[in-house]
Parts: sequence; C-alpha cells; structure tokens
Amino acid sequence: MTRYYYDFHVHSCLSPCGDADNTPNNLAGMASLNGVGIMALTDHNTSRNCPAFFAAARRYGVVPIAGMELTTSEDIHAVCLFETLEDALAFNDEVDTRRIRVKNREEIFGEQLILDDEDNVIGREEDLLINATTISLDEAPQIVAKYGGICYPAHIDRPSNGAIEILGDFPHYAGFRIAELHDREKKDEYVQKYGLQGMRLLFSSDAHYLHQLRDGDENDWIEIDDEPYSSALVRKRLFEDLRS
Repeated sequence: MTRYYYDFHVHSCLSPCGDADNTPNNLAGMASLNGVGIMALTDHNTSRNCPAFFAAARRYGVVPIAGMELTTSEDIHAVCLFETLEDALAFNDEVDTRRIRVKNREEIFGEQLILDDEDNVIGREEDLLINATTISLDEAPQIVAKYGGICYPAHIDRPSNGAIEILGDFPHYAGFRIAELHDREKKDEYVQKYGLQGMRLLFSSDAHYLHQLRDGDENDWIEIDDEPYSSALVRKRLFEDLRS
C-alpha cells in the first residue's frame, strides 16, 4: 500500500477567477514540490484544460484526475471527478448543452484561457463559466454517474455557493455519501449539526492561486494498492475507494 497525499479541487487559468499563473504545468509542478501525489483539475463548468494537465502531470510524476466544479441551478458548487479523461470530456460536452450563455467580460471576471501541454494559449472560452447551469443538485449525481464519475457538494462550510448556506441544511435527499470541507476545524461541528455521521469528508484547497495549493498533509492522504504501478491503476483504485 502506498500513501498518496491528494488535492481534489484545484482551478486553472481557464476558470475566470483563476490566476494566470495557474497553468497546467505550474499546477503539476507545484503538486510535485508540495508532495501531493494525486491532483484533480476542477475548473468551473468545464474540463477543457484537463488534457494539458494530464500531459503535464505525467512529466512531474503526479497522478492526474480530470474533473469539474459544476455550478448547479441552485447556484451550489459540486465537485465532479472522473476516472478517465475521456469520460470527463464527454461530461463536459453534456454540461455545455446545459449552460446559460452569457458573454464573459474579461475586465470584470478575468480571462478564460485554454492551454496546450506546453502552456501555450490555444483558445479562450467566450461565454462566462461561473454562472449557474440548468442541472439541479439532485440531478447532478445521476448525470455524473452516467460517465463513470463521482459527484459531491463542494466547500459545504463556506457561505459562497455552499449547499448548507443556500439550502439551510445538508442535501441528504440527493443521496450524497461524500462532502467536501474547506476548514478542518469545522469538521466536528458540521458532523453533529448536519447529521454527517458515516459520510466521507474530504479536505481540498479550492486553489485559485498557486500559493493556495495544499502541501502534503498527514490528514489528507489515501492509501492505495498501486502494484504493478500505473497512473490508470491508481485512479481505478482511488475510485473504488471513494465509492466504497
């Protein structure tokens, strides 16, 4: 068994609120420097920088996860993770059909840059990515599962786009078995107050700037049987663990 430190919630420069320095290569390089063995790229309502991130992660010896931070119709953020890059891009295509199209204003929201595996700009997303889609919170897990993925509410301890702040309680009705917390010190309070006993609670950075990325932390790790080693096997075992 190998201990993998993780960060399952990270933004690149494709997210309008993500810093321009958050390129696929910089993210993978910082993960390697910080001792993070598994990192998920979860831009707002898109997975289009995941191909470049996968290539960069291979160079730095980091296991990449293709993901997305979906904004539901209730304006709640949900982390969506996929076992394969192809599944994430297929989910991306479906989300594209459920987005509410509003032109991005770069001077207000920031650039939305699509990069290649050498961090060259190869495109821009013209429509704003941070606004709500037409996918509801209780609908999201089923759609994500259709593409072999896992979905759970993001940063439930935050007022901005957190499920508890918006709904007044944790959405147990949607059948979530995982939730993300940002502040570890709030864990016991939230478990007791919102009935999260028995749920898997994950802690990730939601980094929009490189300095926000987490270091390897003794509490943020998962043990995985990775022999004979391959990044695909690590992802397979990781998803088995998250579904268990």
